[in-house]
Amino acid sequence: MGYITTEQLPAFHQFAYLHEESGLKKSKKASYTKEQLYEAVCNSFYTFSIYDNHQLIAFGRMISDGIYQALICDVMVAPTYQKKRLGKQVIEGIVNKCNERGIESIQLFAVKGKQQFYKKLGFQERDSEAPGMSLVQ
Repeated sequence: MGYITTEQLPAFHQFAYLHEESGLKKSKKASYTKEQLYEAVCNSFYTFSIYDNHQLIAFGRMISDGIYQALICDVMVAPTYQKKRLGKQVIEGIVNKCNERGIESIQLFAVKGKQQFYKKLGFQERDSEAPGMSLVQ
């Protein structure tokens, strides 16, 4: 297919629509507004978007120090475009940016049930000797 990829931020209305449509908003425990979520996206180190005829159909972003640490978040694909390898393309785009910058430590948070998807792309669960932790307030 003739999808268009870009590193440019999507428009607010397109991001908000995809965030809702993909179900990602339901996975967030906090009650952030669409505007707050978009502000978070705007503060990202890197974003990767895929469009079909000017419609945002897949998106992901990276938070990073730009040197050695990166966190991939908010990977989403519109339901009607799932199973077309677009999520893989988003992850590969972000990982390629990490490789360009020499960033070797790439972390991510997976939505429940998506661990196998990320394992197929080379991600591993953290070692029990160095478990990840989080603080959600």
